[in-house]
Amino acid sequence: MKKLLSHLLTPLFLLVFGFWLLLFHPLQYLCLKIGGRYTHDYCVAVLNFLLIHTGKILGTSYKLEGAENLIAHRPLLIVANHQSMYDVSPFFWNLRALHPKFVTKKELGKGIPSISFNLKYGGSVLIDRKDGKQAITEIHKLADYVNSQGFTAVIFPEGTRSRNGELKPFKVAGLIALMDKMPDALIVPITINNSYKMLPYGKYPLGLGVRVLHTIHPAIENKGDHKELAAKIEAIIASKLERPV
Repeated sequence: MKKLLSHLLTPLFLLVFGFWLLLFHPLQYLCLKIGGRYTHDYCVAVLNFLLIHTGKILGTSYKLEGAENLIAHRPLLIVANHQSMYDVSPFFWNLRALHPKFVTKKELGKGIPSISFNLKYGGSVLIDRKDGKQAITEIHKLADYVNSQGFTAVIFPEGTRSRNGELKPFKVAGLIALMDKMPDALIVPITINNSYKMLPYGKYPLGLGVRVLHTIHPAIENKGDHKELAAKIEAIIASKLERPV
C-alpha cells in the first residue's frame, strides 16, 4: 500500500521539483549577471528552501541538530557523509549565511537545470574522479577561493553516496588537500541520517515519511597530522549514524 501511494505522489513531487529547477535557472543567471555573487547565493538559497519544502508532498521532514557549532567568523571546512542525491539542498539553505561551496563530480556540471549552472558558476568545483591530478587542482582552487572570501568548503569524502546508510571508507586525498590549503579553517563534521530512505526502491518511486536528521558536531582545529585528523573526523561522523529521529 505504501509503495502504491509512493507511485501516486512521486510524479507530483518530481513535477514541482522540476518546476522550481526550470524557473530558477534563468533567475540564477540574472542574479549573477546583475547582482553579483552574493545576490546569486541568495537566489540559490531560496531555490533550495523551496526544494526542501517540496519534500512535504512525500511527507519528508528535516531536523537540524547542533547549529550552535557553526562559527561564522572563520573559513569553515565541512565534512559529511553522503546518503542521497537530496542531501545537498539542506546544506545550501541551513548554511546560507556561510556561503557553502562544494566539491562535486563533473557529471553534475551539465544537463541539470539550476543545479549544473550553480555548480559551474557559483564557486563550487567539478572534479573528475578518474583523474586525481585534475581533482586535486580543482580542490586547491576551491580552498583558495573560500579562504579569500571567508566562505565554507563542503566535501563528502565517501566519494559516492551510501545506498543503505552505512558509512563507506573515506577517500581522504581530497579532504587532506583541503586541510593542507586551509590551515586557518575550522573543520566541522556533519552526520546525515536517514536520507538514503528517500530512495528505497532505487531512483523510483521515492520513499514516504522520511525524517532526515543532520547532526552538526563541534568544530575541530585544523592541527596535527592530517591523516590522523581525517580518521578522527570519520569516527566522529560514524558515531552519530543511525540515531532514531
